[in-house]
Amino acid sequence: MASIFHLGLSKDFSLILDDADDYNVIIQVGENQNMKEFRAHSVILRARSSYFKGALSSNWVTKKDNMIIFSKPNLTPTIFDMILRYIYTGELDLTKQSGENILGLLVASDELLLEELFEHVQDYLIKKQNIWVRQNFVLVLNTVFRLVSCKNLQDYCFESICEDPLPFITSKSFLSLDKDSLFNLLESDNLQIEEVKVWDYLIKWGIEQTSAGLGSSSNSDRTNWDNDNYDSLKQILNQFIPLIRFVGISHKDLFNKVYPYKAIIPSHIFKEIEEFYYNSISPSLPIRIRKIKSNIINLELVNPIIENWIVKKNSKNPRTGNDLLYRFKPIYRSIRDGISDYSFRNKCNGRVASLVLVKVENTSKIFGGYSSIGFSSLGYNFNNVHSLKFYDSSDNFIFSFEDSEDTQNMKISRVVNKSRAILDCYSGFNFGQGSLVMDNEKLFVNYNACQNYENNLNIEAATYTIKEIETFIEDR
Repeated sequence: MASIFHLGLSKDFSLILDDADDYNVIIQVGENQNMKEFRAHSVILRARSSYFKGALSSNWVTKKDNMIIFSKPNLTPTIFDMILRYIYTGELDLTKQSGENILGLLVASDELLLEELFEHVQDYLIKKQNIWVRQNFVLVLNTVFRLVSCKNLQDYCFESICEDPLPFITSKSFLSLDKDSLFNLLESDNLQIEEVKVWDYLIKWGIEQTSAGLGSSSNSDRTNWDNDNYDSLKQILNQFIPLIRFVGISHKDLFNKVYPYKAIIPSHIFKEIEEFYYNSISPSLPIRIRKIKSNIINLELVNPIIENWIVKKNSKNPRTGNDLLYRFKPIYRSIRDGISDYSFRNKCNGRVASLVLVKVENTSKIFGGYSSIGFSSLGYNFNNVHSLKFYDSSDNFIFSFEDSEDTQNMKISRVVNKSRAILDCYSGFNFGQGSLVMDNEKLFVNYNACQNYENNLNIEAATYTIKEIETFIEDR
């Protein structure tokens, strides 16, 4: 087996780079006051980079006294120094470099066809500079969006933004986002934000881009705009408006925030909006998928299994066409709000479709329930322990999973006595007077003498200690 002596080789080539007197290439890097000359050897540059192999033998270079003069004004001396040291020694230390320099190194290594270096720097940005990347999404995306080789970093940026887009779209830098990056973002079905906020900040972005100066203080009042102002904004936003999921915007927000900009919305899209709200005709675009971020259950169990239960589909069959994709917003987490009937009822208040997930002690089972009318606080009087009232729903169900990853052995029990779907009493929640009940830190399952729900959970009446509980409401 051959012996490898890379360490000594790297050291010797470092000496050639720093102290050589037989160089035949002068590379002028940077511009004006930030220009620096680097000395190098054409044979090494050609051997290490196919870019230099072609460039040094082309008309791009000039020769003076048998010396090759090559110019790279688009690179900075700091970045090229790292590149040249990598070419000669195979070494690279990014620990003391700024995020801007590392990003510049990524672009330069792509241009110079240094594939190994490019892959390393891209990976470094994602894994070691992820905080800086998140703080500078616009700079990163505007820099790398057109680099075909940079898909990993692009995907990382878009996926990270989609998970928590509000800090990004509300930042000042958002208004300078490149239009291609914005299109890619709005095209995503996984943007985890209220659609009306997407619309609000698209309008702000569009105003910032107009040549008519609509973003200036003198033109900030929309009531002073004329037809030319609206036409200018319409031209800017023409390719983006079809990406807005208008059916995810409430009637109130549609009236207050969308209708005032009716002049910039294509007539066929506006007609589609009205047909959905007034005639229930499905739109061409579904609403975005709002994922549940849960500490209790794997997201795959919510989408599509629980969601299909809600729309009363077979949980084994995927959605098709323009089926409504339910969106959930967390309103109660025991790790933040505590475990008690009072804290649950205080947070989970009102007649709004809701989902509860419960993790219990001493078993891997996950329990939960869905109520189209909410769980509690529907009029219960805390001062009167005898204040009991049933509410009806034909859509309610309770369920169990064997563990947080179970997608095969889950059980569902639907309400059979819709007039007693939810009992509003002193407990946190009470499905059907005993089918699934939260009583402070206790969870009672299948204490259902009244048989208001199916008995499909395949367990006898049992009492568990609640370890963690989360509640979500549908946010359409």
